[in-house]
Amino acid sequence: MELSSLGLGTYLGPTSDVADSALQEAAETFLAAGGTVFDTAANYRGGRSERALGQVFRVQPREAFFISTKAGYIPMPEPDPDENPRAWFHRVLEGPGILAVEDLVDGCHAMTPKYLAHQLEVSLEALGVETLDLFHLHNPEHQLVHLGVDAFYEAVGRAFEACEGFAAAGKIRSYGLATWNGFRVTPDQAEHLSLERLLALATAAGGKDHHFRWLQLPLNLALPEAFLLRTQPFGGERLTALQAAQAAGLSVQTSASLMQARILNQLPDGLAEALGGATPAQGALQFVRSCPGVTVALCGMGQRAHVVENAAVLRLPKVDPVALASLFG
Repeated sequence: MELSSLGLGTYLGPTSDVADSALQEAAETFLAAGGTVFDTAANYRGGRSERALGQVFRVQPREAFFISTKAGYIPMPEPDPDENPRAWFHRVLEGPGILAVEDLVDGCHAMTPKYLAHQLEVSLEALGVETLDLFHLHNPEHQLVHLGVDAFYEAVGRAFEACEGFAAAGKIRSYGLATWNGFRVTPDQAEHLSLERLLALATAAGGKDHHFRWLQLPLNLALPEAFLLRTQPFGGERLTALQAAQAAGLSVQTSASLMQARILNQLPDGLAEALGGATPAQGALQFVRSCPGVTVALCGMGQRAHVVENAAVLRLPKVDPVALASLFG
């Protein structure tokens, strides 16, 4: 499948039937515009984002879309006056032996093999597919500051072994890490992730043909670190996250491409046009999708109008990397 350079994200929005319908219309419009990549997570909108996409995917040929989802955060259910969150946790996770309270990190995050397997099944059912294209560990660096470095990488190694098992069973085609700070910060920072160390864990779990093939990280005009900052010691050099991913043969999804639209009213006059866009949103997306090493720029689009505006960049040529770097002097 040819992956579109823009992907539809599903993070934000109210937990309502109206929002579900709007997301379904947005997804259908995105497919019609040539978009093929969709990103979600088990905890997005209380699980409703996955279920809404599933309604759209059920009437599409499987080769028409690439779907990535995530597991890590506890997907708390919608409020129920008859069951508090602790009772829900016991009924759904603790009682069946899927996840113990002591397996939780910071009260909200887990990536034990049993929990990942459970969340994978939840996502497969919600999305209405037999195989996921990409299964991410969701913000694993959330555990790093709590566990300490060595215990953290041991936990990631066990998670990678589980993901290799999912791939062998035909339930996922690849796995990755969906991160926030992990690849943005330098090695002296507490949440820094070492790509070299992660690749070694993947090789130990799955051999040289392992299925660890993707990274997801934030990138936009206000958070350009993945493009500019050399955060990764890799192969005896100091590389940016995008350069290190390219050197490792990994594909990259970028998140927060518009920073929930917060950067759009801060762009200098003429910048969008200089990047080839007719609107601030198009200009901002042009920056992200044009950065060397970016495979897919994800953008949250829960309304048809947003898709119509943003998907227009799929018809635009990418911006020269020299011109991109010149934006930052």
